[in-house]
Amino acid sequence: MSVYLAELIGTMILIIFGGGVVANISLNKSKAQGGGWIVVALGWGFAVAMAVYAVGQFSGAHINPAVTLGLASVGEFAWAQVPGYIIAQLIGAALGGVVVYLHFLGHWKETDDPNTKLGVFSTDPALPNKFNNFLSEFIGTAVLVGGILGIGANQFTEGLNPLIVGFLIVAIGLSLGGTTGYAINPARDLGPRIAHALLPIPGKRDSNWSYAWIPVVAPAAGGVFGAMVYRSFFLGEGAMALMIYSVVVAVFLGSLYYMGKRSEKTIMSNPEVKN
Repeated sequence: MSVYLAELIGTMILIIFGGGVVANISLNKSKAQGGGWIVVALGWGFAVAMAVYAVGQFSGAHINPAVTLGLASVGEFAWAQVPGYIIAQLIGAALGGVVVYLHFLGHWKETDDPNTKLGVFSTDPALPNKFNNFLSEFIGTAVLVGGILGIGANQFTEGLNPLIVGFLIVAIGLSLGGTTGYAINPARDLGPRIAHALLPIPGKRDSNWSYAWIPVVAPAAGGVFGAMVYRSFFLGEGAMALMIYSVVVAVFLGSLYYMGKRSEKTIMSNPEVKN
C-alpha cells in the first residue's frame, strides 16, 4: 500500500468513528442520543487509535496535516511528501464524512436543528471570538503534536503506542475541547465540512465558511509550535527557530486580538453593524 493511500484510508477511518460518535449522540431517534461529552471524547480517542493501528505500518499514520507539518518543521519528515500527505488526508476526511452521512441516512430528516447536523461534520466555537477560538485550537494542537513526540520517545510494549496516542486525544478532549470542539486537525474539520456543503442533507444550514479558516490555520500553526517546543526543550535543538516562530505567532495573535477589539467597538457604536 502506498503511503498516500494509507493516509487517505487512515483519515477516513478517523472520521467514520469520530464523526460517527458525534452523530450517534446528537441526531434524533438515535439510541445513543444524549450520550454526552465523555462519550464524544472517548469516541474520538478510539477513532485515532484504530486509524493508527490500521495504517501506521505503511505511512506512520499522521492522519492530520498539523502532525505532518509539525514533523516536517523539525526535520522528522520529508517536505517533499507533505503536499501528498495533506491532500490524501483531506480526501480521506471528506470520504469519511460521506460514510457517516450514509450510515445515519434516516436520521437527518428526523433532526430539526441545522446546527446539530453541521456539528456532526465540523467544529464550531461555544463562544465565537476569533482570537480566543484561534488560541484554543493553537494550544490544543501544540499539546497534541508535542505529546505525540513525547510518547514516541518512550518505550512501550510493542503495539501499545497507538492506544496511548488515543488516550492523549481523550485527555485533550476532556480538558481543552469544550471551547471550540477541538478540531486540532485541519483535515478532520475541512474535509467533512466540504462533504456537508455538497451532500443533500435535509434541512441543513450553510457550512459556516466564515469560521472554517480557524480550525485549519490554528492547528497547522499549533502543530509546528508544539514540535518546535519539544525539539528545543526536550532535545536542546532549534532554540533560535522556536524564538523566531514564537515572535511571528505572537504578532499574528496580537493583530487578531486588535482586529477583534476594533470590531467590538464598531458594533457598540453602531449596533446595526454585524461582526
